[in-house]
Amino acid sequence: MMLQRHQRKNVYSDQQNDGVTAVCFSIEIYACLQVLDPQYGMYVWPCAVVLAQFVWTHRAELSGKTVLEIGAGVSLPGVVAARCGARLFLSDSSEKPSCLQNCRRSGEANGLSGVSVLGLSWGEVPPDLLLLPELDVVLGSDVFYDPEDFEDVLVTIAFLLRKNPRARFWTTYQRRLVHRGSAAALGSGLHPGPSGPVPC
Repeated sequence: MMLQRHQRKNVYSDQQNDGVTAVCFSIEIYACLQVLDPQYGMYVWPCAVVLAQFVWTHRAELSGKTVLEIGAGVSLPGVVAARCGARLFLSDSSEKPSCLQNCRRSGEANGLSGVSVLGLSWGEVPPDLLLLPELDVVLGSDVFYDPEDFEDVLVTIAFLLRKNPRARFWTTYQRRLVHRGSAAALGSGLHPGPSGPVPC
């Protein structure tokens, strides 16, 4: 599968009273143009764009903070967090090396040095996860897409929030007819972020 580099102009800029843009940057990501690859993490899904906008809106809370994006795929929300001054860790399935490589590419394409990428399969606690520094924010864009994985995703998030009691979980999810249980699962209190889950 040929991945193409996409440069996105970040539309989440600030404008001063005189109409001059004060803060603006572009993000480069590698993604498939069509949904042909069976690995979900190779695409920019609508929830990633929504979460990236949420991250941008709350960028003042991220400077100097430690952020982990789970199920990162093309890593758009995580890259935005890093560009806003956060120390970034990216993760995706340990069983999908192409997704992990894509996380690395996204960091490199955006000039982010020191971004660590770790393999993390839902419901498992690998040694790398135990060695992470204290987290301030956990990002999860559309991680509740497959009902078969809900329990394992919740186990992972619960572990991260217990290990990091001050951390917040910022997530977006897409309402799908087959995923009616996701709203109930998210209503379990595992989303202590400022706004809770944000539907796409």
